Amino acid sequence: MKTVAIAGTFDSKGKEFLFIKELFEEIGIKTFTVHTGTFQPLFTPDVSNQEVAAEAGENLSEIVERKDRARATAVMSRGTEKIIPRLYEEGKFDGIFSLGGSGGTSIIAPAMRRLPIGVPKIVVSTMASGNTEQYVGTSDVILIPSIVDVAGLNIISTRIFSNAVFAMAGMLEHRMNKSVDKKPLVAATMFGVTTPCIDFAKEYLESQGYEVLVFHATGTGGRTMESLIHSGYFKGVLDLTTTEWCDELFGGVLNAGPHRCEAAGLCGIPQVVSVGACDMVNFGPWDTVPKEYQGRNLYRHNPTVTLMRTTVQENEILGKKLAEKFNLAKGKTALFLPLKGVSMIDAEGQPFYGPEEDRMLFDMLRKNINRDVVQLYEMNCLINDREFAIAAAKKLVEMMEK
Repeated sequence: MKTVAIAGTFDSKGKEFLFIKELFEEIGIKTFTVHTGTFQPLFTPDVSNQEVAAEAGENLSEIVERKDRARATAVMSRGTEKIIPRLYEEGKFDGIFSLGGSGGTSIIAPAMRRLPIGVPKIVVSTMASGNTEQYVGTSDVILIPSIVDVAGLNIISTRIFSNAVFAMAGMLEHRMNKSVDKKPLVAATMFGVTTPCIDFAKEYLESQGYEVLVFHATGTGGRTMESLIHSGYFKGVLDLTTTEWCDELFGGVLNAGPHRCEAAGLCGIPQVVSVGACDMVNFGPWDTVPKEYQGRNLYRHNPTVTLMRTTVQENEILGKKLAEKFNLAKGKTALFLPLKGVSMIDAEGQPFYGPEEDRMLFDMLRKNINRDVVQLYEMNCLINDREFAIAAAKKLVEMMEK
């Protein structure tokens, strides 16, 4: 029999969680309950809030006495984030379920993100709309809109809760029976304007017995890839599209944060890197481009995406930053430079064609990379030329198989 962990505030949402618990048990799913609220629960949990607070190095009584809701939420979130992964490793549960408003969701979400990908994770939440990145991050947490507030049992809430329970039961009770070949995994990064390059490289890598997971370099994609690299999923990384650094440095909307391009190097995983789509910074619709950039070389990629060409000065900064990240590598690293253009629209006759801009980027990389750490390969190609893509893929295979 499968077991679901039910974690949440059994004080303020006790009736709702008791409904959930009883429904799971009625359909044959065992429950394991963790109380993350600060006051007395409506029912006796398997893990008390005192235990959760202790995981964060705090005394629950002192937290209650202070009557500081923000601090209490932060403490219980830290404790939950520590105790939930440990309980999963101990085999206490197979999936995890919660519900709540902004407070309850913020307490449980960090803990869920610490669990391995594939472990079923559901939160019925009032926050399940709009920007949910702060809750989901790069994980596979499923947020289900509560429709009405999580404040009582009524004709709508009970239907939403029961649907979520049955969804969790389905994930726990059913497993894919089809066999999938377990091939060594390679991570690759792609943007619309570097798609041909990755398609060529992917085809070659698959012909050599590798499975390629492609990440769209839109901020979330880069962060997700970095997270999975740290988790040990990949034998090699083909990070040819590093455009997210343009957005990180110059105010674009698709940045992947300050740790992009670090994981493979720090983990010692073979990587081939390049400067795909480093000719552009991403913004939303045309009228959302910041005023200070409205006189720049802009390109309407589609109705919801506007691209801005990076300048010579920006490429000087970008080249130094990429070299700094590549130099962190503890394993085999090769940098491939496509001297005729870094994207589909950075080619002669295209709107972002910029030999001077590219030259600055390449010069900064040549000057700043540590040649004892990073092997440099320059090719008189466009990044999307088959010759360039296959050369990069072959080099990665060579490094992985040595």
